[in-house]
Amino acid sequence: MHSEPLPLGELAPDAVAPEGGEGTSTGGIASQVVRVFAENRLAIVGALVIVGMVLFCFVGPLFYSTNQTSTQNALLFSTQNSPPSRAHLLGTDQSGFDVLGRIMYGGQVSLEVGFAAAALATIVGVLFGAISGFFGGWVDAFMMRVVDVLLSVPLLFLVIVLAVIFQPSLTILILVIGFTAWLVPARLVRGETLSLRVREYVLAVRVMGGSNIRIVLRHIIPNTIGTIIVNATFQVADAILLLAALGFIGLGVPAPKTDWGSMLADGVNSALNGYWWQIYPAGIAIVLVVVAFNFVGDALRDAFEVRLQRR
Repeated sequence: MHSEPLPLGELAPDAVAPEGGEGTSTGGIASQVVRVFAENRLAIVGALVIVGMVLFCFVGPLFYSTNQTSTQNALLFSTQNSPPSRAHLLGTDQSGFDVLGRIMYGGQVSLEVGFAAAALATIVGVLFGAISGFFGGWVDAFMMRVVDVLLSVPLLFLVIVLAVIFQPSLTILILVIGFTAWLVPARLVRGETLSLRVREYVLAVRVMGGSNIRIVLRHIIPNTIGTIIVNATFQVADAILLLAALGFIGLGVPAPKTDWGSMLADGVNSALNGYWWQIYPAGIAIVLVVVAFNFVGDALRDAFEVRLQRR
């Protein structure tokens, strides 16, 4: 059973030094979090994979330049469904596009949607949950019923419905995934806020005449930063998976753009015809990135545990 999370702005009771001494500062807690994270080898591997994949997708095309926008030009310099060779390290697909370059190109879309949708979901969820938990009463009851209703609908089904209603584009996909993924952070932050709003420092700000907005933005939300960071990490992985699912069923970004899910769908059809090299790269990329973010998220969750902070 986990003990209550320690707000970053407060000292643990047993960390308070005797009179004339020095207590554990926020900087000391932060250094402990970094140390505990660094002790997790899987987290380090995950972080390296994430950094490597970002460099591969966004810097790689500068060194491995391929055409990924025009099918006609692609067919001028390559043939369809060519196996891996020196000219095309991972072969070409049914449109003549270089698969390795396509992985980079699709990875840019997948990572952009993943990070942007996670940021949007985190911002909306944190504000919604903090307001709900802070005001309590009928405001909290009403806002949480809204969350409960939306959580009762299967997430993938809700995303598919929204993606069908609005014509898919990069911006629309970010908004659709972001505005369907804010529910979990809202519930988490609301739970933290219910305990934080009765803390002494919050009551002191109220007595000094501090506004509700100031209390929420300057005192409540900063003290839930551990929960926010951990959840945001998982949100990126979930957003990439949701985009892959949408791309797999044909609701991803429109051509000539692509994403890993759309590549996976095309690769499945091609693999049935014996072109195996078109399915594995996209699938491996999705698995690597999602698992890497999960490793990092698990390590961050452990690092923010109170018992580990006091080691």
